[in-house]
Amino acid sequence: MISTLNLRALSWGILATFITLVGVVLGSRNLRNFDGALVAYLFGTVFAVFGIVYRYVVWLQRPPTRLYFRRFLQHLFSRRALPNAVSFASAFSKNVLAQSFIFRRDHKRGLAHFALAWGCLSAFAITIPLTFGWIHFTLEREGIYQAHLFGFPGFSFAIDGVVAFFLFHALNISSVLVIAGALYFLRRRMTDAGQIATQTFEMDWMPLVLLVLVSVTGLGVTLDYELLQGKAHAFMAITHAITVVIFLVWLPFGKFFHVVQRPAQVGLALYREEGARGPMAVCPHTGEPFATALHIADLGQVTRETGLDFTLADGSSHLDLSPDGKRAALARAHLAARKSSGAYFG
Repeated sequence: MISTLNLRALSWGILATFITLVGVVLGSRNLRNFDGALVAYLFGTVFAVFGIVYRYVVWLQRPPTRLYFRRFLQHLFSRRALPNAVSFASAFSKNVLAQSFIFRRDHKRGLAHFALAWGCLSAFAITIPLTFGWIHFTLEREGIYQAHLFGFPGFSFAIDGVVAFFLFHALNISSVLVIAGALYFLRRRMTDAGQIATQTFEMDWMPLVLLVLVSVTGLGVTLDYELLQGKAHAFMAITHAITVVIFLVWLPFGKFFHVVQRPAQVGLALYREEGARGPMAVCPHTGEPFATALHIADLGQVTRETGLDFTLADGSSHLDLSPDGKRAALARAHLAARKSSGAYFG
């Protein structure tokens, strides 16, 4: 079993786990502000951290990913560091924060994806600091709560005020957003012929069902508190904890890993911009530019690293050809083969 582990990824995963645990201890003032009722969520989160870092490091070791990641860092910290950082921030805002890449496909689908993405991101932003003990609330005086960050006093607010309402119901809002987005995609997977033909339970249905279960059970905890005076608290709390822990444990291995990959993939926009500033690769067959010289050179390096060497006898490469040039080369190869066989037809 040990022989199948990626030792570099394992080392980084252990380091990330250690840093997380140290952050929990320090941020909660030696666990003074840590809520023991959240220990199951903590273990699930720590496992997710290890799994995500392990898989991410393995992903970065793949020849294409490794090369593009290095190029991204080179461009980001080059002499054009400031404009490149602005370009990356712009691409990140459009594709990750605004989810514009989905809106370009379909507005309804874009809204559903936006709700799903921001419902999940806001839920993580709220629950992780609470689980780690980085944020907690105390009763300052009658009717007034005080928020603490890393043990330091923060702002105060009235228990029955607007601020308290949104603070204490922020996760419910996140849950509603997640449920709305997930139900849209579940409906699409039940009615769209293309989705039906290609979908699998593990990669397409399970993520959405898990999100719905986590959100519904989370809302159930609030509804129990508001309407049932806590009579079903044990059942709802345990059910919600089980669904959340299952989600966290499965997070590094399933489809949601693309959430972690997405920011790195945004770096490709910067890569394309930098490549466009340099010379273009000209197809020897058509005599026209078709891609950046940087991309073609990097593509040749990656293919050689993966054991696919397209270098020809004269030192050129099949990769130097544009799509039209490749089709022409294939046609010439077919013509030469038929000519050598003595028959052009049959």
